[in-house]
Amino acid sequence: MSKLAICPGSFDPITYGHLDIIERGARIFDEVIVAVFNNQSKSPLFSVEERLELIKESTKHIPNVTVDSSAGLLIEYAIKKNAQVILRGLRAVSDFEYEMQITAMNRKLDNKIETLFMMTNNQYSFLSSSIVKEVAKYKADVTDLVPSIVAEELKKKYN
Repeated sequence: MSKLAICPGSFDPITYGHLDIIERGARIFDEVIVAVFNNQSKSPLFSVEERLELIKESTKHIPNVTVDSSAGLLIEYAIKKNAQVILRGLRAVSDFEYEMQITAMNRKLDNKIETLFMMTNNQYSFLSSSIVKEVAKYKADVTDLVPSIVAEELKKKYN
């Protein structure tokens, strides 16, 4: 049985921090599904379809990564896909409490699916999609924070 991990997020937009986790996860697991979920507490800049395309383009160099989306609960999606692991990135201690609550609920809903936390590379520990959007809105250069396709699309959105 191959090991399948789900790497969930809103990815609005995908950053090099996300890619760091996805690439490292792809070295550990046989398959990684990057799953776009809509966070109802956020107002996304990019549509789900746009995010899927940006992620596909940004991960095309990783053969064992596929991209998908879901509107339901993460744990239900993981069960449907027969995933063994939910892969989550942590930037700082501040992420841990929130992620711990989600993990506890997921474990309550299905205790057979594990959550693996991976610390992002230090150079991306400050990086979030929100910060990228904020600086891009003011026309700052984000090419060292996101893949070039994402930087181009951010420019289009904010012009």
